[in-house]
Amino acid sequence: MRLEKKAIINELRAYLASASFVILTDYRGLKVRQGEELRRRLAKLGARFHVVKNSFLKLALPEEHRSLVADVLTSPTAIIVGAGDVVETAKILAGFQQEQRVLTIKRGLLDGRVLSPVDVDTLIKLPARPVLLSMLVGTIAAPMTQLAGVFKQKVASLVYVIKAVQEKKEKPQ
Repeated sequence: MRLEKKAIINELRAYLASASFVILTDYRGLKVRQGEELRRRLAKLGARFHVVKNSFLKLALPEEHRSLVADVLTSPTAIIVGAGDVVETAKILAGFQQEQRVLTIKRGLLDGRVLSPVDVDTLIKLPARPVLLSMLVGTIAAPMTQLAGVFKQKVASLVYVIKAVQEKKEKPQ
């Protein structure tokens, strides 16, 4: 194998090793201007868009993932790799797909797991990370808030009883 090809494969391996997610897409119909626009959008999230040769991608993928994505490496492939928020990246990709009517999601890899196009669509429908975190905090805080309300009510009831007893004792008979 020529040195240039080895260098390309090693560069791909480095991208894949440092990424927490990879989304494989079919880029047929994508114009250079559109590809540059997608790269700009993804760069804001720390993700990268690369058009890759299928044979290079097969060689660059770890052995355990190679067989899982080999069936989709038959048409032109571009990959989106990143270590940031996969949900936000998938949403940017979905928005770009709707605007430009190009790119088809073939498959994805997320923390070593293979994602089908349906799984990637599910990621797109998830709320943003800050929203999910606030929902989690709300869920955790709800029982504590209710418990604090119950304690407050019990203390208030006790105060009312003591006040009633005090008023009864103060009344002349």
